[in-house]
Amino acid sequence: MESSSLQTEVIKAGNDLAKRIIPCLDVKDGRTVKGVNFVALRDAGDPVELAYQYSRQGADELVFLDITATHERRKTIVELVKAVARQVNIPFTIGGGINEISDADILLNSGADKISVNSAVVRNPAFIDELALAFGKQFVVVAIDTKHINGKNYVHLNGGRIATEIETEDWIREAESRGAGEILLTSMDHDGTKAGFDNGLLKKINNTLSIPLIASGGAGNIQDFVDVFKISNADAALAASVFHYGEILIPDLKKVLQQNNIEVRI
Repeated sequence: MESSSLQTEVIKAGNDLAKRIIPCLDVKDGRTVKGVNFVALRDAGDPVELAYQYSRQGADELVFLDITATHERRKTIVELVKAVARQVNIPFTIGGGINEISDADILLNSGADKISVNSAVVRNPAFIDELALAFGKQFVVVAIDTKHINGKNYVHLNGGRIATEIETEDWIREAESRGAGEILLTSMDHDGTKAGFDNGLLKKINNTLSIPLIASGGAGNIQDFVDVFKISNADAALAASVFHYGEILIPDLKKVLQQNNIEVRI
């Protein structure tokens, strides 16, 4: 499949560019799963079938995260990437257990359009520089799991299992300076709660970024998407369970976004 990632703008998306809707598929043992606050996982279906359905519904991109790859020290399943690439014609990002340039190279050559890195680059920030140099910034998504503790936001690793003393905003600035093409920010406090995105944090961070910001964590209804775009001006909104269980259909979501003067691709 010919890569479509070059269609993705590396520069900061402005109000005149369409906002992106991105279903996220957390994959464990070859199945899509979803939890609340990163725990209590339950099955949500076959990832390849879900990817095909989202592509047909009008999703702009997809994100696949092998959520136990880093924790269990195994590599992301290349066969999944190949299967998805055969089924969809929209860009998709793959993450989980990417620790070396060779890991990313295999995934991109198997059909992924972008790679997502999280724990590995916190432990070795220079890895962002290496990835950007090897493949180009537009291929590098830095995913960050953040949690609010005692008035500050801190980075967490290994699928949220390990807390660090790194403040989220400091890490985002460093990731951008090293060559991240996009930031995928997940609020662990909001994740799976369906109580809405962390719009205050997202707005604060987005105001300092010159690269696209993908909002993640907390989507529960269509209004939450309207709010995150209007309040934070994020470039994309990512969600999982509301899509996986049919609570929100992407055509309905995009129709309402249009009605609220939020530009989307139909």
